[in-house]
Amino acid sequence: MLRLTYLALLATFFVSDSFSFELFKSGERKHIQVVGSSTVYPFTAVIAETFGRDTEFRTPIIESTGTGGGFKLFCSGIGYDYPDFSNASRHIQKSEITKCAENGVKQIVEIKIGYDGIVLANLSSGKKFSLTKEQIFLALREGSTYQKWSEIDPSLPNTKIVIYGPPTTSGTRDAFVELVMEEPCQKLTKLSKKKCGVMRSDGHFIEAGENDNLIVQKLTHDADALGIFGFSFLEENHEIIKAAHINDVTPSFESIVSGTYPVSRPLFIYFKKEHLNLVPGMKEFTQEIISKNTIGKDGYLLQKGLIPLTDLEIKKVRDEVTKALK
Repeated sequence: MLRLTYLALLATFFVSDSFSFELFKSGERKHIQVVGSSTVYPFTAVIAETFGRDTEFRTPIIESTGTGGGFKLFCSGIGYDYPDFSNASRHIQKSEITKCAENGVKQIVEIKIGYDGIVLANLSSGKKFSLTKEQIFLALREGSTYQKWSEIDPSLPNTKIVIYGPPTTSGTRDAFVELVMEEPCQKLTKLSKKKCGVMRSDGHFIEAGENDNLIVQKLTHDADALGIFGFSFLEENHEIIKAAHINDVTPSFESIVSGTYPVSRPLFIYFKKEHLNLVPGMKEFTQEIISKNTIGKDGYLLQKGLIPLTDLEIKKVRDEVTKALK
């Protein structure tokens, strides 16, 4: 009876980032299943809500598993037991494509939906930070002995180094390592790229889960701490947190679009063609994703903080995805 009651309650929520994908491992399903990046989650959730409201199809179920966790589920097989789409805050890796192919997922289509910046931010009432990539690397690298920011540079705040960030399964973590850590690491050390991305484990860097909102919440309880998360979460919480400058550039809509902000990356949604005729609404949901009302300069995702593609990029994405749907 308890399980039936729980499932009945779940049925009242069309979009969730918390319940387990295992609940859907049953027979034929009538809803689209999306897993993956917590950064892309808010954008896909809005698309799902719009799609469910404006069409005859059921609202897709969205689960926030992290980019790596999403691809693991996505690439596990074909059929009703496996998700149809996977959100990602990085490109799918060759090893993941190989794993997909081994399990029969051989027709993967990439949809580039826009851009996002990765920010370091702290409470609005906290110290102001203006950091270089090198200073961030020195603070976070494995084996770092720096306890306070001022020990790295006297001009930095005399506060303890505490940074909340995503786990290794997160696309945000992957992108942060690539865009921030690798360059100074290769300049200052002889470490391999893989080792350049290993964070210190002495309590100064704290993994706070896949959900960027949780990292934001952690900052409200620690005035000296910084958090690593997507620009869209900064926008949503701009009244309580502020971003650090990185290499003298403030993260903003304009600086990310122009490319002057050094820590920005593209965002993606992937789908498997093998499911196009399996789950009702697959083609229509994909068309909603690439619609001019969704992505681009006039799309409703801009209201959620998505940085739009250029007109040329949008045309290329729509042409490629439309071709894949035929």
